[in-house]
Parts: sequence; C-alpha cells; structure tokens
Amino acid sequence: MSNVLRLAIVDPSDDTRAKLKSLLLGMDIIWLEAECSRYEFFPDVVAQSTPDAGVVNLDADPDKAIALLTRLRGDAPNCSMLAVSSSSDGQLILAAMRAGAKEFLTLPLSIDDLNSALGRIADGKFSGASGKSRSTRVIAVAGASGGVGCTSLAVNLGCVLAADSENSVALVDLDLAIGDADVFLDTIPEYSLIDVTQNISRLDFQLLKRSLTKHSSGLYLLPRPVQLQDIEPITPESLRRVFGLLKATFTHIVLDVSKGFTATDLAAFEFANDVLMVVQLDLPCLRNLVRLQTSFDEYEGIRDKLKIVVNRVGLESGQIKLKKAKETIGRDVFFQIPNDYRTMIEVRNNGVPLLEQAPKAPISIAMKELAGLLSGDTASEDEDVGESESASRGGAPSTWLSFWPNKSKAKGTR
Repeated sequence: MSNVLRLAIVDPSDDTRAKLKSLLLGMDIIWLEAECSRYEFFPDVVAQSTPDAGVVNLDADPDKAIALLTRLRGDAPNCSMLAVSSSSDGQLILAAMRAGAKEFLTLPLSIDDLNSALGRIADGKFSGASGKSRSTRVIAVAGASGGVGCTSLAVNLGCVLAADSENSVALVDLDLAIGDADVFLDTIPEYSLIDVTQNISRLDFQLLKRSLTKHSSGLYLLPRPVQLQDIEPITPESLRRVFGLLKATFTHIVLDVSKGFTATDLAAFEFANDVLMVVQLDLPCLRNLVRLQTSFDEYEGIRDKLKIVVNRVGLESGQIKLKKAKETIGRDVFFQIPNDYRTMIEVRNNGVPLLEQAPKAPISIAMKELAGLLSGDTASEDEDVGESESASRGGAPSTWLSFWPNKSKAKGTR
C-alpha cells in the first residue's frame, strides 16, 4: 500500500459533511472510503471498509460522539481517529483525546490544518522501521515518435517492479484507441478502463483489484476500452479519480500513454512522478522531442519530470551519435536500452515478459537497472550490472554493452 490514507467520516449534519467531503476530495493524500450520517452505524461502516483513519464530527451529540470514539478505540485499534467540532472548549478536547482521538480540529476547517493533521496520522501509520514513509511511484511512459518501443518498456518495467515482493504494481494502458499492453502479456481482460471509470463511485480496494487483470508476474493490468465508442466518456476528470484509487492501492503505477498527447495523456503527466520520454537516435525522433519539450513548458512541472530514455542503442545503421543528440535536445540522457530485435520479437509474439523469456539477456538486465534507478535503489543494480550512474545520466553505457552479443550485426528494429 502507498501512503494515501483511506478515510471514513461520520457527521449527522448534511451541510458540514458535504463541506468536509469537498475538502477531502481535493487532497491527493486521501481516498474517501466511506461516509456515514449516524453515530450508531459508524462502527459497522468501519468494520466493513477497514479505513486507515476516521473523522468524527462531535457537534450533533458530543456525548454520543465521545462514546463512539471510546468504542472504536477497542473495536478498530488500527483506525486512527480525528475529531472535529465547532467548539474549542478545553474539556471537550480533553474528553475526545482521552477517548482515543489522535487529532482534534476546530470547525470551520482550514485546509492547511487538515492537511497537517492527516499528514501526521499518515506518518504514524506508514513509517516503517527505517522511519521513511512509503509512497506510490507513478511512472508515465511516452514516445517522441511512433514505434519507438513505449509499450515494450512500460510492460517490462512493470513486470520487473512487480517481481519485488514488497511492491504492488499496476499498468494502465492509456493508448485508448490502439493500445496493446494486453497482447504483450497474452491476456484477455474481463474488464477495461471504461468499466472502472464508470463505476468509480462504487469501487473499493478489493473490487478494484478484481476489476484488473493479474498477470503471472504479479503485475495488474487495466487495459484500454474494447470499443472505440467507449473512449469519449474517459475524461481527465474521471481519470484523476481512477488514478487516486490506484495510488491508494498500489506502490507503483506505470502509465502507458498514447502518441497523440491528448488531454488524458497530459493528465497522466501531471499525476506522474516521472515522465519517461522514449526516443531513438534518429533525426525525426529528436526533432519531435525538441518540439515536445517546448510545448511542455506551457504546463507547470511536466518538463521537470521529463527523463530521456534512448531505446535500441547499438542499432548502428543511420543512428546519430549520442553526443550530437544531447546537443540537439539540450539535456542529458537519463538511460540507454540496448537493441535486441530477436529477443523483443520473441517476447512480443509469445506474450511473455523479458524476465521470463530471457532473464539474463542484456536488455533484461538494463530493464532491471532502469527499475532500480526509478525506485531509488541503485546499490543492488550497481552490483549486478555496474556503472549504473554513468548510464543513467547519459554517460558511458552500462556494462551490458561490454557483453552485447553480435553488436555490430544487430540491425533490426521492432
């Protein structure tokens, strides 16, 4: 799980409950799991939804609300409680804290105070022995041109991340018209993105996972819609709700965006921590990248997330030198992936990930190294591969090139 708090609220007043919901839905550290209008029903709501935290408005009946906090302290010890009230009476505050409330806030709520209080609760719940808070890593994968290997990278990166038992990983196919992530994994999904989007208000974490297709690698896939007619209802707003639930459920989310750079793709870029822009070392691709970078300047924060990944390194015919490419695009290359036409064709046609088809191939090792860099875990990758930092910054390639088979003959493309 990530450090997104699953929250349940109880407030008999429709007015204050609506205002509280409005505040909560605007916070990216929150997933509103359940709401309740009766104090006596809230223990059952908590038992069924098992939220990380609960918010109790004391104003409707302070005695009942304090009794509720006392009961939940025993019935749901893993649910951290936050009490709110329009009263700042010291005796009420003391009673709420003694009954088990972790935080007390005065109405009307300040977004900064609410964010701080929930942040403290999240830190307390999600900090491990190292003292570091667990968080979701969202990686968007895009291409500066068609056919540069975005889906190959997204699928195999997701499978590498899912191979770690501490990770839970979801791959979302956002190429809504012609996405084929399901083909790469040889799956026939029962549900698609349109099903999750249309039923988002009724989904919880268990239903969400049942709506996704789980691959044998451990990767969960949310594929593009089957029918072209189902594309239109998928909007940036609906996607943000889906992303929020995914973020509250998985440690890593990989977003395979389309080549159209549509409004939904830009929503994915805004949501992501990293935007991997896949390129090949040819003039059309690099010129597209320069143009895209200029366009991204119009959107706050996207250019800062951009990481250039050069695919099919070693495909010598017609490729521009890396030094010249960096001069053209005006930034460093984050990572390089070797060309391996034969292996990638087998992977695609067999519908199996690189880790299963060719775990010791240089391209598979490079994919593991990339996953380590994006997760901030470079030590293990350095031991296995070597020189990862140099490769990640576009310097000398990683040591996979030192044992690249028949490098001079690798002329094919995918």
